[in-house]
This record gives sequence, structure tokens and C-alpha cells, in this order.
Amino acid sequence: MLDYDKNKYAKIHSLESFGTVDGPGIRFVIFMQGCTLKCKYCHNRDTWNINGGHLISIEELLSKIERYKLYLLPSGGGVTVTGGEPLLQTKFLINLFNELKKRKIPTAIDTSGMFDITDDIKELLNVTDLVLLDIKHINDQKCKDLVGFSNKKELEFAKYLSSNNIPVWIRQVIVPGITDDVNDLKELKKFISSLNNVKKIELIPYHELGKYKWENLGFNYELNEIPVATSKDIDRAKKILGI
Repeated sequence: MLDYDKNKYAKIHSLESFGTVDGPGIRFVIFMQGCTLKCKYCHNRDTWNINGGHLISIEELLSKIERYKLYLLPSGGGVTVTGGEPLLQTKFLINLFNELKKRKIPTAIDTSGMFDITDDIKELLNVTDLVLLDIKHINDQKCKDLVGFSNKKELEFAKYLSSNNIPVWIRQVIVPGITDDVNDLKELKKFISSLNNVKKIELIPYHELGKYKWENLGFNYELNEIPVATSKDIDRAKKILGI
């Protein structure tokens, strides 16, 4: 892959101009390319390869976003970067978000938070209005099995957001038999209660919509025997979490 200026260009998977599930209001959603996690339920399996996707410049993105500004802002929306994992391309996002700030367009990042808190990440978070933090699993061992990594960094990331009063929506995918254990949910509730910046808790029902992507890419989908989460599953989890 050719070298490129990571301050001005990013690898992206796709764009969505009318997103309604990745933050408040109507969002312009940027799906970044590349992810180091191995989430067994991932419905964007095609975003994992950092060498996939295509390059886009800040100028090109801003031009696209400006076209939709008139309905993004009145709705209380803005721009959300998701993935893949946005924080793999932090330098680009610092520059993009600074430009969005000049245009008074709200910014949000959807991330796993499984990163050390570097100076670049601190700088990015300073120009981020909202973090959608996907808590993979509150139990460390189960987290390792589900996504391939410990949850220690993401929990420290959550604590950093709290100590710096950066607004956050906590997200968790409810996977029957994996993330819905009553004791785990009680532990999650306890952890969330220790944070002072949580504006919303979102429970996302596990579904199989990404299964075909795994199969088309020639990968084994490990959750074939897991049922999709029903509204009852979500209601039960909400009751345990007290939301």
C-alpha cells in the first residue's frame, strides 16, 4: 500500500448521510476502515482490514458534510465516526474535528476505547462532543473470549472520559448466553454508576445480519448456534440495569 499523509487522508469503508442510530439527531456517519478487535458478533466484518476501503481527504469529506448541514444541525445531529475502529486513525480525526468545530458541527466517536490514552487521543477527545463507548463485556475473561482482548483498557478509557467530563453514551450488545448473565449485568450497572458523565445507556440486540459477510469473505461465523436477542431479552437486561 502506498504511503500517504495520515494527517490529511484516512482509509474509510463507507459513508451514510442520514444516520439515525449513531448519536442524537440526524448524523452524517463515517465508517472508518480497520479494526484490531475480533468481535465474534461483528456485523461489519469487511471493515477489519486496514488495507481495505479507500482513501479520502479531509477536504473531500468536508465538502460532502456541508451538503447536509441544513438538516443535520436543526435535528440536533452532527457527524459520527464509527468503523471499524476510528481511533486507529486519530491524527486524521483531530484535523477533521477541528475543521468541523470551525463550522459549528457537533462531533461524535463510536469506539471500543481499547487504547492507551495517548497525547493524540487526548487532543482528539478535546474536540469531541460525544463518545459512544461500546463496552464489549464487563467480565474480563469473557471479554477476551468474545473480542480477543482484555477489557482493562476500555474500562480505563471510560474512567478517563468521566474524570474529564466528556459526555458518553454507554453501549452494549446483548448476546443471549454471552453478555446477558445477571451477575455480569449487575457488575456493569455498578461500573456505570461509578461514572459521572453517562448521558444514555443503549442496549443493542444481537442479530445475524452480518453473518453473510463472514461467509462471503470465507470466514467461520462462530455464533451460528446463538439465537438473536428478542425484545424480552432487552427488557430483562434493562430491568437489571435499572434503565
